Amino acid sequence: MQISHDQWELPFFNNAHRELANELHKWCSLQKIDESDDRRACLQWVSLLAKGEWLKYCVPKADGGQLEELDSRSLVILRETLSQYSALADFSFAMQGLGSGAITLAGTIAQKKTYLSSVSKGEKIAAFALSEECAGSDVAAMSMRATATADGFVLNGEKTWISNGGLADFYVVFCKTEMDQGSRGISAFIVDANTKGLDATEHLQVMSPHPLAKIKFTNCHVLNSQLLGGLNQGFKIAMQTLDIFRASVAGAAIGMARRALWEAKTYAANRSMFNQKLIDFQISQASLGQMLGLIDSAALLTYRAAWFRDVIMLESSRNCLTPIQQKDNLKKYSQLAALAKLTATENAQKVVDMALQMHGGRGVLVGQKIEALYRDIRALRIYEGASEVQQLIIGKSLI
Repeated sequence: MQISHDQWELPFFNNAHRELANELHKWCSLQKIDESDDRRACLQWVSLLAKGEWLKYCVPKADGGQLEELDSRSLVILRETLSQYSALADFSFAMQGLGSGAITLAGTIAQKKTYLSSVSKGEKIAAFALSEECAGSDVAAMSMRATATADGFVLNGEKTWISNGGLADFYVVFCKTEMDQGSRGISAFIVDANTKGLDATEHLQVMSPHPLAKIKFTNCHVLNSQLLGGLNQGFKIAMQTLDIFRASVAGAAIGMARRALWEAKTYAANRSMFNQKLIDFQISQASLGQMLGLIDSAALLTYRAAWFRDVIMLESSRNCLTPIQQKDNLKKYSQLAALAKLTATENAQKVVDMALQMHGGRGVLVGQKIEALYRDIRALRIYEGASEVQQLIIGKSLI
C-alpha cells in the first residue's frame, strides 16, 4: 500500500516526527493479525505495539515512556498511521493512552509507578470509565456515586460504552462525591479490574467490532490511595485528558480517510467500464479531487491543534506565564482541538462514503476494506465529544 507521506514535511513537524512516521509505516506494513475476534485481536495488538515500543509514546519518559512529555503531534502521527492499516490497532494504542492519561496528568508518584510503566510495556491494559447511560456529552449528569468511608470510598453505579471493558486490568472511574454539586462534585479513582464488586461481563456489540462493555459497581471499595488528583477534581481531570487526545481522534479519522482515498483510486484505476477505466472519467477524477481537498483541509486543522499544544502551550508554560495568559492558551487550544475533531471526523465520513460509492456494489460487500472503513469511521463523530458538542465549544469560544 503506497500512501503519500508528504504531510509530515509540513513545518508543524520536526525530523524526529518524520522519522517516527517512516518507521511506524514500515512496521505496520509487516503486521498481520486475524481480527475476526475483536477482543482477542486487541490483546494481540497491545502485545505487538508494546514489542515495537510504540506504547512508550503513551506515557512520559520518567514513567517508562519515549519522550519527556506527552507529545500531541506524535500521537496524531501514530493514530493517523495505525488507522490506515487497522481500526483495532489504532484503538488498542489510543486506549492505552487515554486510559492512563489521567494518571499521567494527576497521579501521585506511587500511582504513576504502579501503572504507567506497565502500560508502556503492554503488561497492563487501561480503560477510561466516564460515560453513563444518561451522561455522555452531559458529564455532570452522571449518577454513579462514591461514598466516603473511614479508609476510602464505596462505589455504586454503572458505566457504559467503556472501551476495553472486560479486557482492562484497571479503570480510571469518575463518580459523584458531592451529588448536588454538578461537575464540581466529581472525583476520579483508579480501580483495579479484580476489585470485589466490579462486574465487566456485560459486553456491548456495535456495528464496527470493538471491545465495549457496561461496567457495574456494587459496594465496590477503594482505598484513599486510589483517589486520583484530589477530592472533587475529577471533572477537570477528565476534560484535560480528553483535550490531550482530541486532536489524535482527528488524526485517526484522517488516517481512515487517506486509506479510503487510496482504495478508491486503486479500484478506479483497475475497473473497466464502457471501454475505459473508471478513473478515466472526469466525474471520477472530480470525486478523487474533492476527497483529497476534504482530507488535507482537515489535516491542516489537526496538525495546527497538535502543534499549538506542543509548542505554544507547553513551551510557554515553562516561561512562567501569568495565570491569565495560561488560561487564554488553554481556551485557544480547546477551540483548535474542537475545530480539528469536528472537521476531521465529518470530512472523513464524507470521504469514506464517496469512496464506497465509487466501488459500486462491491463497496457494500462484507469483507471489503472500504465496507469495513464505512463502519469504522462512524463512531468517531460521536466518541470523545460528539460533533454537536464540538460545535458548542467552538461557538462558545467566539462569544
